[in-house]
Amino acid sequence: MTAEAAVLPRSHIGDTIRNYVALTKPRVIVLLLVTTVPAMVVADHGWPSTWLVLATLLGGTLSAGGANAINCWYDRDIDAIMKRTRSRPLVTGEVAPAQGLAFGISLGAGAFLFLWATTTPVAALLSLTALLFYVFVYTIWLKRRTPHNIVIGGAAGAFPPMVGWAAVTGDISLAPLVMFAIIFFWTPPHFWALSLRLRNDYADAGVPMLPVTDGPEVTRAQILRYSVMLVAVSLLLGPAGELRWIYFATALVTGGIFVAMAFKLFRAPERTPPMSLYKYSLLYLAVMFVAMGVDAAIFS
Repeated sequence: MTAEAAVLPRSHIGDTIRNYVALTKPRVIVLLLVTTVPAMVVADHGWPSTWLVLATLLGGTLSAGGANAINCWYDRDIDAIMKRTRSRPLVTGEVAPAQGLAFGISLGAGAFLFLWATTTPVAALLSLTALLFYVFVYTIWLKRRTPHNIVIGGAAGAFPPMVGWAAVTGDISLAPLVMFAIIFFWTPPHFWALSLRLRNDYADAGVPMLPVTDGPEVTRAQILRYSVMLVAVSLLLGPAGELRWIYFATALVTGGIFVAMAFKLFRAPERTPPMSLYKYSLLYLAVMFVAMGVDAAIFS
């Protein structure tokens, strides 16, 4: 066998792995996992078992990856129209539809069984619920039918803190529900800021995102409303999670910046690119959850 012949199969295997990894949307998964570990720290009033943290992260990664792969399978027709998604493996043909669907289902089923065996049944059931909600409620039912798709369907992305909490405690209390609400109210302004940028893409694909159905002005007003509600809800976690000044100060400062940016986007859209708010919203969520974890660890 020549050296060239020996390299080609390895290259093909590498491409195949990259294509399947791409179906899981790894950048989205990273953000979900950032909200899982701090919830576990708050639940444990300190650092829980490292093995438990790793098991929960692995199970959450598999479950979210499965949901994203199924989403790519179902949306491959509109993904082929939109500029930002037309290079996905199920669109380009690098992964066959049946294989992509089987991959997503396998990841989801494996995640459920793994979490059940290594964490708690409640964590496993919550993770499965998030997958089913994302696939059936958001992807199949809401996304192509209503501009409220991201408001309701976005709740699927709010499950990771509850999964992390349940992995530690085996149940759900008020604090993880408030964490769920933080992500629930964060999702619309985060995603609508992006959809303002991609308005034409969604219009071409026939996806009724709010900027397409109601226009940019209404969307900017809704972004501001949800931003205010987000900050209000975030302050509830202090008493609910027994958190102190580190979290409270972080929530006030980062939340104030969030509302200020949303207000600027609303009042002066010509001077305020929506992507600036979109990018800040990613930082905001990460900083907020890190702050709650640090607060719980220090004052435990």
